[in-house]
Amino acid sequence: MPSTTTVPLGTDTTPPTRPWPAVLALAAATFSVVTTEMLPVGLLTSLGTGLHVSPGTAGLAVTLPGLVAAASAPLLPVAARRADRRTALCALLLLLAAANVLSALAPHITVLLLARALVGVCIGGVWAIAAGLGTRLMPPDRAGRATALIFSGIAVASVLGVPAGTFLGSLAGWRWAFAALAVLAAAVAAALALALPSLPPERPVTFGTFPALLRTPAVSRGLLATALLVTGHFTAYTYVRPVLERVPGLGAGTVSTLLLGYGLAGVAGTFAGGRLASRDPRRALLVIAAGLGSVVLLLIPAAGSLAASTLLLTVWGLVYGGVSVSAQNWLSAAAPGAREAGSALFAAVFNTGIALGAFTGGRVADALGATAVLCVGGGLALLALPAASRAGRPGAEAIRRPESAGTQAPGEQA
Repeated sequence: MPSTTTVPLGTDTTPPTRPWPAVLALAAATFSVVTTEMLPVGLLTSLGTGLHVSPGTAGLAVTLPGLVAAASAPLLPVAARRADRRTALCALLLLLAAANVLSALAPHITVLLLARALVGVCIGGVWAIAAGLGTRLMPPDRAGRATALIFSGIAVASVLGVPAGTFLGSLAGWRWAFAALAVLAAAVAAALALALPSLPPERPVTFGTFPALLRTPAVSRGLLATALLVTGHFTAYTYVRPVLERVPGLGAGTVSTLLLGYGLAGVAGTFAGGRLASRDPRRALLVIAAGLGSVVLLLIPAAGSLAASTLLLTVWGLVYGGVSVSAQNWLSAAAPGAREAGSALFAAVFNTGIALGAFTGGRVADALGATAVLCVGGGLALLALPAASRAGRPGAEAIRRPESAGTQAPGEQA
């Protein structure tokens, strides 16, 4: 039976005596959900063949979880508002395991899409709950590093998880790839149960919490900056392969190697961004917005140079790797009394940005070509600069110094 104990506003549970195993278990949870979310990207052809559908229809297995995650992220904290967060996360990972088993056994595309919708629920729930737990598991001076480690699971999933799943699918078939992820999710659920302390909710989240948060200038501007950065990134990155293929003499193998380098740079960027964001989330987002927009736009004149394209793609990965952790630190500082609700809004905005960016990139690429995709993606990223530069008052001081943030929730009177 889930716990109904809540932590009074402005207090936290005592950090566990050995918190790093708990943080690593949370990183494994984000790795598991993101690997499951993106795995069909590498299996589209075999999925379509095995279920007798077109590649476009099989692609719904990628689109659907993101949309469901965006919708479910604000709903899960409300539905589980009085449940212990350890219990909720374990339940979500077990649901993820069940969804992967259903995917592995799916006899028809309809069954697969039902399973993928369940995956979306897990993605939204894990992001909303796990993203803000670094500040509860660690003392303030180490909370930024803990948050970066939790989010590193996302980057590692792109670099290792999805390629490993794709390789297994090529050897044994796509069904075995999903079966392996079911085993992984069950193992992560066990790790969470063993490593996490009891984590009663700090403040029960209700539907009324979200409008109050959105009326807080620092929160709304942070979410706007996140939306522009993520949409701009995925507008350009979804079509990065045809952009790279413009470079003279660049073969498919070299492109794959460059994308691997991009992924490894993203892992490094997560920790670098976490270090900067733990001190000053606003400055971190300003650096990321300026860097991401500039790098994407500079790829246009760099089309004729392999060296320049390689350098810019690596910097792109490094800069974008810091988006998640920097935005999460921003929202934790802007709404210290409603961190989980802020994380839920962040997850909803982030996943909506992924879907919107991929859609926008496709329309622009079809109509105007790869160069226009870079222009639009870079321009959207640069538009995040004015949003991030105006943190708002009185929240600006909290954004600059998250460790000094107060505990008053948005919408409450002092």
